Amino acid sequence: MADPASRAQAWLARGSHFEWSPARGDAAPVEVFHVELGDPDAPVLSLVHGFPTCSIDWFEVAEQLGARFRVCLIDFPGYGFSGKPRGWGYSLPRDAELLDHYLAEVVGAESVVMVAHDRGDSVALIHAADASAGSARTALEHLVLSNGNMFLALSNLTDAQRLILHDPEVLEQLTPELFAAGMGAVTFTPPRGPGDPEVQALAATFAHEDGIAVLHETIQYLVERSVDEVGWLRTLAATELPTTVVWGVYDTVSPIRVATYVWHEHLMYKPGRNALYLVPGANHYVQNDRPDAFVQVVLHALYSGEDAVPGALGDAPDAPVLVDRSRSELPSAPELIAQRAAIGDQRA
Repeated sequence: MADPASRAQAWLARGSHFEWSPARGDAAPVEVFHVELGDPDAPVLSLVHGFPTCSIDWFEVAEQLGARFRVCLIDFPGYGFSGKPRGWGYSLPRDAELLDHYLAEVVGAESVVMVAHDRGDSVALIHAADASAGSARTALEHLVLSNGNMFLALSNLTDAQRLILHDPEVLEQLTPELFAAGMGAVTFTPPRGPGDPEVQALAATFAHEDGIAVLHETIQYLVERSVDEVGWLRTLAATELPTTVVWGVYDTVSPIRVATYVWHEHLMYKPGRNALYLVPGANHYVQNDRPDAFVQVVLHALYSGEDAVPGALGDAPDAPVLVDRSRSELPSAPELIAQRAAIGDQRA
């Protein structure tokens, strides 16, 4: 029988650690785990993980994207194979500061394509705001945001999330195996049992340096997000940064209404080249449920022409779908009819 933690151990063996401490505050230095794949001279693509997981979320996606990019990933403090000291002061701004340090100082990137998920969406939005203000050292070429509660009023936080957020004593009853199994049953499609390699890998990363013990501290990002989420989205909407939203449609924790709200309220008329995609057959962890489709969407978002029209990206029934692209204004009804007629003539 294979070692239950073999996937996690394989990921750990691919990376290394560096020491970092934030510029502000009195936080002690912490060990940060990172992984780089692909050609070191290729364009840099940063994959940013969410809560409560780590860079191992991108296990399959990173390998595929490594054929075109230098793919760079970190585990934020409190997650995965990074240090998890109690009372360290985990926060979204600190992680944004760390991400900028990592990309500029460790990777040496001047610009980057950033692909984020879940909590990582918030870190990426902070980085985008800093880049727009000129305070980030690494410029953004394209931002990809995937399943995450970027607008909390439309979320469906689970009972487990609410308990961990408000009652740290509940963690005394929680084990890495139970936590991973609960996620496997709810946030993946089809549901994954305790013997699934992804669930086993999550359990191993939760167990590293007793990550369960700091969950109450790391989940406080929800409070930060609730205060600042609208400001981050408005700041992004005012930039010309190309932005892509990609969503697994079966997600009930960060339901599809979050993606469509953010699109309609902040991105549909945004300057630059922006797009909304849906991935059928995928849940919250869209990059795990359908890694091939996720990669297909990322590459389509980066390289398709300005004239790419909404529709499925293939003939398969479960092909990902380009739902919409941004525009400066809505066309009139006659203009819309004329556009559709022109498209029909081109296809004939």
